[in-house]
Amino acid sequence: MTRVVAVGLDGSPQSLAAADWAARESLMSGLPLRLVHVGGQQPQEQVPFTGEPLPPAEADHPAALLRETAARLHDRHPGLRAAADRLPGQPVPALVGAARDAELLVLGTRGPGAPVDFLPGSVASAVVARAEQPVVLVPAGAAAEDEHLADASGTPSEATPYREVVVGLDLSDADDTVLGFAFAAAARRAAGLRVVHGRSGPEPREGQAGVRTRILGPWRAKFPGVEVTEESVVGDAGAHLADASHTASLVVVGRRIRRAALGSHIGPVAHAVLRHAAAPVAVVPHD
Repeated sequence: MTRVVAVGLDGSPQSLAAADWAARESLMSGLPLRLVHVGGQQPQEQVPFTGEPLPPAEADHPAALLRETAARLHDRHPGLRAAADRLPGQPVPALVGAARDAELLVLGTRGPGAPVDFLPGSVASAVVARAEQPVVLVPAGAAAEDEHLADASGTPSEATPYREVVVGLDLSDADDTVLGFAFAAAARRAAGLRVVHGRSGPEPREGQAGVRTRILGPWRAKFPGVEVTEESVVGDAGAHLADASHTASLVVVGRRIRRAALGSHIGPVAHAVLRHAAAPVAVVPHD
């Protein structure tokens, strides 16, 4: 099966911001875009992207949402390869299934200051906790220019370079899946990579500098064009990453996959970042 960038749509402003982000990622990665709407429920809102009148109340709103969104994205992003699907069933298992068939799944959130998206039982938190492919959460109101540095007038612009990608690294529990995702994301954006690292275990025998060299060395060699800066932190890693998100184009955090009978969870660092980050956040599951 051809790998895709998938995005969940429900008609809300945050899902439309996620669709824009997913379209840009699709073009950068060279992967097709898959727009999905789950179940027979009506979208939260219906936005007339192409200037056409809204369909009557008895019309098929999910089909109209998918059609209008695809048209808008093709207009904004020439060359985009996009398909639209309606998935049966309940949102969480359907979106987890969509993630399984994708390189990554993109969902919208209400953004910092609106933690309801991540309360127990919410679709976003449940999908992030269960998906075994990366899930990117895009806050409502996110715009393409927000991911770029300011121009000479002090205004963010798509014509300027991308802001750095930030990745959280636990030196005592590092995983190549997370680092590989972060380095590749930075390379696609021709952006720098800021590695925010700490440790949750005892001080390693070789010292933190030696651990960093061992962990990051192979990735620096694989992505020589990515400028890496390191930031050592003490205390709440989630808070540090959330702070770093204000000057980042993307924040990358890991989530350990746990297939226990009690169910899945996001983890304290990822949870804190998702609640407070100002930039899109990629949650990368790993064993």
